[in-house]
Amino acid sequence: MSEVVVTRPRAPAAGPPRAGALSLAARQARLAWLFLAPSLVVVLLVAIFPLLQTVALSLTNARLASPEPARFVGLSNYAALLGDYLFWQSIGVTLRFAVITVIGEFVLGLLIALLVNAQFRGRGLVRAAMLVPWAIPTVISAQMWKWMYNDVYGVVNDLLVATLGLLPANVAWLAAPTTSLAAVALVDIWKTTPFVALLLLAGLQVIPEELYEAARVDGASALQQFVQITLPLLRPAILVALVFRTLDALRVFDVFYVMFGERPDTMTMAIYNQETIVAFADVGYGAAISTVIFLIIGIFVVAYVTVLRVEAP
Repeated sequence: MSEVVVTRPRAPAAGPPRAGALSLAARQARLAWLFLAPSLVVVLLVAIFPLLQTVALSLTNARLASPEPARFVGLSNYAALLGDYLFWQSIGVTLRFAVITVIGEFVLGLLIALLVNAQFRGRGLVRAAMLVPWAIPTVISAQMWKWMYNDVYGVVNDLLVATLGLLPANVAWLAAPTTSLAAVALVDIWKTTPFVALLLLAGLQVIPEELYEAARVDGASALQQFVQITLPLLRPAILVALVFRTLDALRVFDVFYVMFGERPDTMTMAIYNQETIVAFADVGYGAAISTVIFLIIGIFVVAYVTVLRVEAP
């Protein structure tokens, strides 16, 4: 009996791409750039050009409404910043505020997102109610909390002293240096946690339920499902939430200005920058402060992107 030899057809050798495929890819690339062009023009006008203008002003001694033309001074404004105690103090206040609020908002926002992502009666009402603090304008909520923190007629002291008896006497929450930063951080956490929860909830909604069903069949516990499924797939939403909130926290102005004004021990980088430009009319020095703020924010964004390593699917 003769043997039958079965041979598989060989795949054709990979040759150079056809000219038609190259032309199609080129047309698609040109079409993509055509659609992106309006957005790029807007970004150039509202972001890149003002940034370059700010950097240019930081190298001059420009003053607000000054009859004398601005003169180029090189890096002298940045050299002055190195010895500016108030500026370094404002950096410390802003960084401490950013660390407290971003961590607090992320932890609470993740817990709230996991809660409202579960199936229970009245879930829609809870989702709508959690957005109420975020919907209130920051200036209004800051003034409201300023009255609540008042050491004479504030509801916070009334609750902790008269009602619950947790404190022996009223506390000037906003006046005391030991409690002022924590008090304003609590206001920001109360207001902005719903925003973080909303971003994380959107990330939870796109995780396939089949992954959890398969994990439960394999005997994975709820903690194992959270660590091995939820957190890795939620990483893009976590990156967006952390970048947005860190950016806002590092350039915070309104809540501090309403609650403290221009008090030196609670002055953020943005308030110090506003005081330099508006009150002291020093545009060149203020532009240098703005440039440093931009660099600090950029460092945080690059660190987030590097650590989380979100890749396109």
